[in-house]
Amino acid sequence: MTILVVTGTGTEIGKTVVTAAVAAAAQGRRVAVLKPAQTGLGPGEPGDAAEVVRLAGGHVTPVELARFPDPLAPATAARRAGLAPVRPYEVAEAAEKLAADHDLVLIEGAGGLLVRFDDEGSTLADAARLLGAPVLVVAPAGLGTLNATALTSEALRTRGLECLGVVVGSMPAEPDLAARCNIDDLPVAAAAPLLGSVPAGAGSLAPRDFRARAASWLTAELGGHRVP
Repeated sequence: MTILVVTGTGTEIGKTVVTAAVAAAAQGRRVAVLKPAQTGLGPGEPGDAAEVVRLAGGHVTPVELARFPDPLAPATAARRAGLAPVRPYEVAEAAEKLAADHDLVLIEGAGGLLVRFDDEGSTLADAARLLGAPVLVVAPAGLGTLNATALTSEALRTRGLECLGVVVGSMPAEPDLAARCNIDDLPVAAAAPLLGSVPAGAGSLAPRDFRARAASWLTAELGGHRVP
């Protein structure tokens, strides 16, 4: 697994923190994190790729292909800014270039799998298909996650893409009944294994603590030692 695409069932569900955890668990390896389209930030503001480096460590190379100031879907944000959108082939070319001198390339999408990159309807799924790369789905813990996870997994299968598994992006310290049950039900909804669960607030940990704990949140498939 040289290139891994990280998507989610929606926005603000922990994709960046999960990406950082996977990168942190790969200590000793050369890791790159590729953010095709960063939205909602101006020039000079630290984006998701920089946050992954902050949490995971200096062994991570951050790459951002495009930045659009409005906190919107990449296609809409690019159009409003009067800037060229990111194209799937550009994502694929950048990832392949990074893979040539890194052991692991993590591509973190914006929002969910089918959020549009451009006005022609291109998505992160198109980039994954060009690369033939597996896709990791980040999902929330609570009520409603099963349907969104099932839809994302079905969209992957329809496109001939591999769903490597699911990671819960933010598990409450005291999960309610739905969150507890979803730990068992998410693999069924996704038709793919549960590969980890990141605790709520993990992104607020001191980087040293984050790095020390990251592997305990993830299973061996993602470089961790969590028991499935």
